[in-house]
This record gives sequence, C-alpha cells and structure tokens, in this order.
Amino acid sequence: MAQLIADRRDIDFVLHEQLNVEALSEHKRFNEFGKKTVDLIVSEARNLAIKEILPLQKPSDTGCEFNNGTVKVPEGFHRVMKAYNEGEWLAMTDDPEWGGQGMPKTVAMAANEYFYGACNSFMLYNLLTHGASKLVETFGTPEQKNLHLKNMLSGKWAGTMLLTESDAGSDLAGITTMAKDNGDGTYSLEGNKIFISGGEQDLTENIVHPVLARLEDSPAGIKGISLFLVTKYRLNPDGTPGEFNNVVCTGIEEKMGLHGSATCSLELGGKGQCIGTLLGEKNKGMAAMFLMMNEARQMVGLQGQANASAAYMYALDYARQRIQSKSLTAPAGTPPVAIINHPDVKRQLLMMKSWVEGMRSLVYYTGLCHDRLAIAADDSERQFYSTLLEVLTPIIKGYITDRAFDVCNHGVQIYGGYGFIEEFPVSQLLRDCRIFMLYEGTNGIQAMDLVGRKLGMHKGEPFIHFLGLIEKTITASREVKGLESLADSMQRFFTNYAEVAHEISARAASGKVMEVFAFSHPFLEVSGDLTVAWMLLWRASVAAPKLGKKKKDDAFYQGQIQTARFFINNILPVTEGRLNTIKQGDAVAAVMEDAQFGGK
Repeated sequence: MAQLIADRRDIDFVLHEQLNVEALSEHKRFNEFGKKTVDLIVSEARNLAIKEILPLQKPSDTGCEFNNGTVKVPEGFHRVMKAYNEGEWLAMTDDPEWGGQGMPKTVAMAANEYFYGACNSFMLYNLLTHGASKLVETFGTPEQKNLHLKNMLSGKWAGTMLLTESDAGSDLAGITTMAKDNGDGTYSLEGNKIFISGGEQDLTENIVHPVLARLEDSPAGIKGISLFLVTKYRLNPDGTPGEFNNVVCTGIEEKMGLHGSATCSLELGGKGQCIGTLLGEKNKGMAAMFLMMNEARQMVGLQGQANASAAYMYALDYARQRIQSKSLTAPAGTPPVAIINHPDVKRQLLMMKSWVEGMRSLVYYTGLCHDRLAIAADDSERQFYSTLLEVLTPIIKGYITDRAFDVCNHGVQIYGGYGFIEEFPVSQLLRDCRIFMLYEGTNGIQAMDLVGRKLGMHKGEPFIHFLGLIEKTITASREVKGLESLADSMQRFFTNYAEVAHEISARAASGKVMEVFAFSHPFLEVSGDLTVAWMLLWRASVAAPKLGKKKKDDAFYQGQIQTARFFINNILPVTEGRLNTIKQGDAVAAVMEDAQFGGK
C-alpha cells in the first residue's frame, strides 16, 4: 500500500532507532511519553492529516475571498479547524497551565510533518498563532497571559506577526509604524503593514497581532523598535471580544502558491483609534520578536521538509505504477516496465529520498535539542543545546527550503508532462513551497547569519561543538562493518570543510567583509550538504548492524545504507567543488559593478 505524505516506517526509525526518543520519558517532565504513547500520537496525527487535512489541499488552491475588509477562507477550513482544535494539536508542546499537552517537541515534529505535508495553507494559520502565543508567554504581563494564552492555544483566537512594511522588508530598521502613549497603560498605533499571513480571516473569533512599532521618543534604527500587542477586537472587562479595533484589511495578495493562506495588507488606526499594549520592554521589540522568528524559521524548515516528503511519496508511487518502455537491457519485444526500473528515474528518486530522509532526521534532531534543553541538568548543558540550535537554525531554514524546492521539482520531472498539469498534485506542491525560501528572512539572509554570526559566535565554540558531533558520528561509523569506506570518504570531505570554515573565519576577522559574504550562500549549501551527510551516515550506522535480524526489515535497512552511499559518493564530490571554489576565493560577486551587468 502506498504511503501518503510521509513514510511511517521511516518516521518510526528516526524517532525510536536513530534518536531513541522514548529515553526522554525517563525524565519526570516527559514521563508520560513512552513508546506506546508516542506511536499513538503519530498514528492519530496521521489519521487526521490523511482523512481531514489532505482533502483541503486541492480546494485550498482556489484561494481566499476578499470583500470590503473581510477575508473568507476556502471551503472546508472551518470544519477541519474544529477537528484540529478539538484534538488540542496546536498546543502539543506547551505548558499544561495554559492548555498545552507538554509533549516532547521531537514527537510534535513528527505529528506536524503529517499536518504540514497535508496542507500548508491550512496549517499556516496555526503556525503563526503558536509563535505569537510564545511571545505572550515569554514577555507578557500576568494580565496579558491570562487574557490571551488559553484562547490562543485552544485555537479559539489566532495570532500573526506584524513586521513588514512597504519600505521596510528584510531591513526592519526602516519601520515607520508609530505608537503613542495614552498614559493609561495603552497605546494608539498608526501605520501600514504588508505580507501579513492570516492578518484577516473568518476562522476565529479574534486575532492577536504582535506589532513592531516606534514610540515617539524612541531612538532611530533597530534600537528604537518596541513590540505591542493589538487585537482585532478590543477586549471587554471579562476578556471577551468587544468593539472593532480598527485593524483594517485593505487587500490580499494574488500569489504563486499557498492560495488558501490569506496574505494581507493591514492599516492600523486608519478608520479610528487602534489600541494596543506594550509587550515586553520599551525599545526592545526586535530582541523579543526574534524569539518568534527563530521558532518560525525552524518551523519553515519543517514546512519545506514536509512538502518535499509529500512530493517524494507521490513521485515514488507514480514511478511504481507508470508503465513505459522496456528495460534498457531487455530484448526487443519485451513488455514495458514501470519507470522505477529505469536508471535515470532511480537516480532522481535517490536524490529525493536522500534529501527527504536527511532533512527529516535533521528536523527531528532539532526537536530533540529543544527537549534536551528543556530538561538540561545545568547551565553548561543548557548553553550547549541553546547555542547548537542557533548554529543549526539557518541551515534548517535556508538549506532545507532550498532543497525542498529541488525535491518538488524532481517530483514534477518524474511525472513527466503530467507533472505540469494541475490535475496532478506535484505542481501545487512545487508552487506552494517556493515561498519557504523567502519568508522569515530570505535564504540569502540565513546564509549571512550563518557566516556573519553563527560561525564566530561565543569565540566559535558552538560551531566547534557542531563539528565535533559530526566527527563523533564519522568515528563511530568507521567501526561498523560495511561502512568503513563511507566513513573514510566522509572524513576526507569533513576535513576539507573544517579547513574552509576556518578560512572563512580568518577572512572575516581580516576585514574582508564583502568577499566573505560573496560566498555566504555557497557556504550555507556546503554546510547543509555536510549536515545531511552526517544524518544519513548516522542512519546507516544504526541500520547496518540490524541486517539479517528480521527479514521483513532488511530492505528498509539496506535502503538506509544505499541512500547514505549515494549521497556521500555522488553528491558530496559535487559539493567538494563548491568547497574548493570558496577556498580559491575569487570574490567576483563582491567587485562586480552595477554597469557591468548590462541592461542599460
């Protein structure tokens, strides 16, 4: 039977065999989440995703309706949102005090892979609600928490993030939205925001908007930005929604994909007073918002991985069913075979498989790092996991979403001409996943973050820890029978990578900033390839000793070894060329002048 959205056997392998997630249940915080409970959660998530959320994918492509300031979401969203909220899926990892289930984030990643792979347009409303709730929980006053958190985490109210303006996109220092102190603990906000996912919709009874704005006496630039909490409807004394708060939707965007997710332009205070309260400290809004941004960036990586997984499942099933051409070595007159038997189709499927499975391991491993951080025994362990997550975040967001688009692109190719037709599912996945490379900071910005901040953060210690984890896996794999040559190949690449990383750091320290950033995205790509190779070698080292113990599992375990072999022996040599280009350091991209591009 064909798998839908994701390969359940592979999810179980990552959770239980690679990451040993049930070991978390030894800690009192997660003692309710043993293997049986984890498996039940994933099964229930899979059922909801396949039976309820996946049927929304095609109708979501018809888009939202905008009419005089209101937005109607696609048919079926309300019914499925009710089922999603009744299952308390939004607050899987959150504090039970506010209605959360308190489960490990590693397990929630597996559940969310099914949800996002089923219909990203639907799930976007939930992603931003969760992120906004974490802002309230972390920076809110007791009153703000009591008024908002349970309503948000139950899905009764939604949340957004109001950052971008027409003249302040990635560079938020240019924000012009203003907040005037009313002297009674409230502020009047005026300004315009664009590209606001879920900024207006008819799914929930209220919407909570964290808004970046400036106070009248604030300093210029980033240091003068504060964070405010604004609701679509002002709250009555008993906490129920009251009068409209003049957050006016002036239109929604016509987009390439994700049509079921309303991307809104919002005017604050354009038709009357828009009232908000300060969230956190004055002039420290950016530091607060980056808490939400980092969670969102990691979840965007999951979005990409989930889309890629769905594309791979569709392509794999199609390749097994599509009969076309005889085998290349068969004699004339031989019946045609399924296209999965043709070497070039196998090559593409192997590329898809290696990226999807490597990215799945990385995404779930990120969840495990969050869980280990939550139960860390001391400050040293907390520092280790928190800074490791910082190093991994640009790779998760930037590299994964780049490769997810490639996976979806290969999915279209395997379908052939049918892949280009909207009747089949892969074209929509390709269109939908293109935005992941853009929002929550473009992938160029993720690359600059990796090179400019994460490489040298805390005197380079977190990055050294990251490299140490990879080298530990290589060393352990060398002791696994049958993996010796793969470990040696990986070691050679790793040694070259470590030298290049040191060279990049040295260039940055010498003041060659433009030259360094000319290679930031290539460095992100090679860092991502190294990370995926790490995850695949780790998988192979878990699988290889289990060969022959259960015959029904042999094909799966052999597949893990072959996938690592393909990636390390076929993909990493190409990546080695990028490494050598970075090492050579011809930074023509930094010195090329405007006029030399032509077009004038």
